[in-house]
Amino acid sequence: IADPRLVRPAEPAEVAAELEGERVAAVERRGKYLVVRFQSGRVLLIHLRMTGSLRHTPSGSLQDEPHRRAVVRLDDGSSVTYRDVRRFGTWLLLEQGEAGPYIDARVGEEPLEPAFTPSRLGGRLARRHAAVKAVLLDQRTLAGLGNIYADEALWRARIHPLRPASDLDRNELRRLHRGIRAALAHGLERQGSTLRDYRLPDGGSGTMQDEFRVYGRGGEPCDRCDAPIAKTRVAGRGTWYCPTCQTLDGDAQAGAPRSRSSSPSRSRRQSSA
Repeated sequence: IADPRLVRPAEPAEVAAELEGERVAAVERRGKYLVVRFQSGRVLLIHLRMTGSLRHTPSGSLQDEPHRRAVVRLDDGSSVTYRDVRRFGTWLLLEQGEAGPYIDARVGEEPLEPAFTPSRLGGRLARRHAAVKAVLLDQRTLAGLGNIYADEALWRARIHPLRPASDLDRNELRRLHRGIRAALAHGLERQGSTLRDYRLPDGGSGTMQDEFRVYGRGGEPCDRCDAPIAKTRVAGRGTWYCPTCQTLDGDAQAGAPRSRSSSPSRSRRQSSA
């Protein structure tokens, strides 16, 4: 472990020594956490944050990597390298029985699981009077929904990001439920959105940034009604929305969207988080 920030307040040498000899039983995901389960019962939680990535390298010497923070050497001679440009990622080694309570206290329901329904979403929002965008960004509400996909989901649902979460009615909750799942599914199909300082571990990039409906498109025409996309800030995060389709009084369903004969071409964007 080359970067002490990765495991602080623990000592890097101590964490590395504890990991030595562990055998991997399973690799899972919970929200934005990667969950590496060992046969001993211990769990390594890896949070990639903004720019973390893992790359498997076959046996042989490692390539020079300026942003390498840690290397896991496997018993077949290959290695897994953890790379992180911004150094926000974290590794946490937990003892048997500790991982479940730790994650459950920090992560809510998985929005792509069958058990996640509009009524379950409504239960999560019912007593939250903060702006719906802020509530969606709270990982205790839903697992894994970040700034980009919250904006995209709210646009799909025609809900203003500053609407109080507890004010949404049944129809709006159904639209938001559909919007969240559709935005995430679309992002997965496109391998996510590539940031200026992040590329996929294989050196490629996702393509979702070419298909954003609102995120990062301030001043551009809405794909649904042609109104210029507006920008505000919610919970300290840049937030994009359509002021015509996503009204603050909730009257987003009034009138049908205008049909568009053509859609303006978009330059290839490099999104920022």
